[in-house]
Amino acid sequence: MDICLIFEVHQPLRLNRNFHSDLLDRPLVGKEDLFDAYFDYDLNRHVFERAARKCYFPANNAILEQIDRTKHSQKRFRVAYGLSGVFVEQCERWNPSLLDSFRQLADTGCVEFLAETYYHSLASLYDAERHEFVEQLNLHRELMKERLGYEPKVVANTECLYNNAIARTVEALGYQAMITEGVERILDCRSPNYVFKARNSNLKVLLRNYCLSDDIGFRFTSRWWEEWPLTAAKYASWLAATPGQVINIFLDYETFGEHHWPESGIHEFLRWLPSEILKWEHVQFCTPSEALLRHNPIGEIDVPEFSTISWADLERDTTAWTDNSMQMACYDLLKKLEPLVKLTDDAELLRLWRHLQVSDHLYYLSTKGGGPGDVHNYFNPFGMPIEAFAAYCGILSNFEAAVLRELEKPKHVARRILRRLPAKQGFTFYYRFSKPTKWIAHSLEEFYSILKSVNLRSIRFHATRGDFEKWIRCVIGDNKLADQLAEVTERKMPQDKIRDRIRSLVGQRIKELERTSKTSSGTEKTSDLKPKT
Repeated sequence: MDICLIFEVHQPLRLNRNFHSDLLDRPLVGKEDLFDAYFDYDLNRHVFERAARKCYFPANNAILEQIDRTKHSQKRFRVAYGLSGVFVEQCERWNPSLLDSFRQLADTGCVEFLAETYYHSLASLYDAERHEFVEQLNLHRELMKERLGYEPKVVANTECLYNNAIARTVEALGYQAMITEGVERILDCRSPNYVFKARNSNLKVLLRNYCLSDDIGFRFTSRWWEEWPLTAAKYASWLAATPGQVINIFLDYETFGEHHWPESGIHEFLRWLPSEILKWEHVQFCTPSEALLRHNPIGEIDVPEFSTISWADLERDTTAWTDNSMQMACYDLLKKLEPLVKLTDDAELLRLWRHLQVSDHLYYLSTKGGGPGDVHNYFNPFGMPIEAFAAYCGILSNFEAAVLRELEKPKHVARRILRRLPAKQGFTFYYRFSKPTKWIAHSLEEFYSILKSVNLRSIRFHATRGDFEKWIRCVIGDNKLADQLAEVTERKMPQDKIRDRIRSLVGQRIKELERTSKTSSGTEKTSDLKPKT
């Protein structure tokens, strides 16, 4: 039996509860000042330093001691970590020696580092293409290579979020496996203590044993629990008596000193656990990658997109972040900002948007009751979900305004008009009502190209109705070109000339916009480029 100990290490940057947009109305306040206005520097540093003192350093030292103690043993102690990029940034900002401590662990050869979203975000849920999810995985992979000299092979997505589509994306990036929750509804009476495969995929899947994980994570200090106090020897005996290939114990690292304070004996438990487990002859430690080499999958895990799983709350789905109207309002605005932020090509705005994606911000908005509600409230620095919503919504709205101001610059407006549109915003060419052609334009350039080939009957149909003008004005957002096309339809023009005239106007406009987008300032009037309301 293999035991795989996995620790998630993450600290969010908490929002500024005293934020007010009036603070940013002063003329000298620029984009570079937004970060300090949005996030509570003092609180974040205080929480980080407390966690480093009570959890990170003591836990790292205990694990390093046990790795050293078993270095000449046939059965060595091994663990795995998932370090969020946000956590690594805080290490570099406030305590670089803590990152050195993780480098020491990496140098032992007994520690595996997992891949995850750099900003501990819900990006894997945003859209079918998952561009932001891929970008954040790539950013995190580069971070691990640069800071720890390690290239991850296994993905632990934010909060163990998983479905078939996410698995396909991860496999396409070249990873070997994912780790997710061993929830009953996907197991079909099977045990989570085996290696599985993603549906119709070669990607392997390791499942967290949430019962045994939560015995430490949630119940260690619970005096009402019939198994309290939990000792290392007792827990080791439970593991030894559990059948399967590999037991994955996956915990927040803050369990050791922050969630359960040092006075509870949690550090002693961690220190004694490896030796107590290794007393059992048939039990040994492994990393996730080693488990994949030792064991073949016994079956598939099937998780459709509409039933995404996670390790959060009793539901173990996405409702920890997308359950109520406050959460959905902020989540939708966050997603809506993606194409706009990326259109600015502004590194500082992109960094800000990504910090605002940290899943904790949505977690604090939960209004669940019972045990899950207690956990949400414990972590919420605002005290009440409504207070967290006021801060988050206000900051997101202010950030949206900052992005839109940036996009008012001529170079950005030109790029916005030339961008490729989402699938639902493309222009479908019809012959007549209810009879579409095969042509759909998703950008101004595609529109220009299709005009050359599409049946003239379709062009006359749309020109007569003013469809081209409406799409260009309301979806593309180019009033100048829309006005020109409106003039074409109003004139008495030979039917066989209308294609060439429309195509000529569109082609000229594309050239104008391409020139404008290459310069920092253009001759276009912004009012010509904004959609009319």
